[in-house]
Amino acid sequence: MNGQVYLVAAIVLEVFSTSMMKYSAGFTKLYPSITFAVGMSASFYAVSQAMTTIPLNIAYAVWAGMGTVLTALVAVFVWKESINVYSGFGIALIVIGVVLLNLKGPAH
Repeated sequence: MNGQVYLVAAIVLEVFSTSMMKYSAGFTKLYPSITFAVGMSASFYAVSQAMTTIPLNIAYAVWAGMGTVLTALVAVFVWKESINVYSGFGIALIVIGVVLLNLKGPAH
């Protein structure tokens, strides 16, 4: 499996696991708490595998940034949490940052 596939898996696992953390109600519900722990462990494993072929700065920025953006969207659409213009602007800046990190500059 290549690094990009691992990175996508790590992002999906992180977003799902973070939702389970919310669902666990402060770790008072057993199964969502266990699912969170297992999912985050799998996410960390997947991102570590991605880093064997993707540079650390790119892999971590994409994983953390896209995980943040997608988790914010899950919060709005699944958990019915509100978002304001400042939050939307912040999310846009994260996406722009991830895109800029992935631009290919001249080889040195």
